[in-house]
Amino acid sequence: MADKRIGIYPGTFDPVTNGHVDIIRRATHLVDKLVVAVSVNAGKGPAFTVEERASLLKGEIADARNGFSAEIEVVTFDSLLMHFAEQMKAKVIIRGLRAVSDFDYEFQMTGMNARLNPDIETVFLMASERSQFISSRFVKEIYKLGGDVGQFVSPRVVEALKGK
Repeated sequence: MADKRIGIYPGTFDPVTNGHVDIIRRATHLVDKLVVAVSVNAGKGPAFTVEERASLLKGEIADARNGFSAEIEVVTFDSLLMHFAEQMKAKVIIRGLRAVSDFDYEFQMTGMNARLNPDIETVFLMASERSQFISSRFVKEIYKLGGDVGQFVSPRVVEALKGK
């Protein structure tokens, strides 16, 4: 039997949005196992702890289980992505793109990662039309200013935001 195709979808997920879940769902069609890797990323000053972010992701995945076609594991990491990918025996990094500005950053990152390990490919999935504009940063800002974010995140995430 051939080796499992393992992919990693890394991110801060602060908080997880409907757009993230859409990318997860679509990425499961490309790999046998998807590792959703929650970055500690303290430099971004996340609203949620890494444990809270991982817990929210696990809940979202459990709720939408029938929409996934691969094994999914949610883990946290605090290391260089390529080292983490090697540790997980991944052969592909999944990245979501919303706009041209995302592409500029991701293009540079992909070039650096390819230099660090040319055996691990990066695959870009364009955000679906419904989630092209959703970002965790905007969700937090809209919520903080009293706006309704229910169309961008699940009720679970709305409840978690109330606690912040």
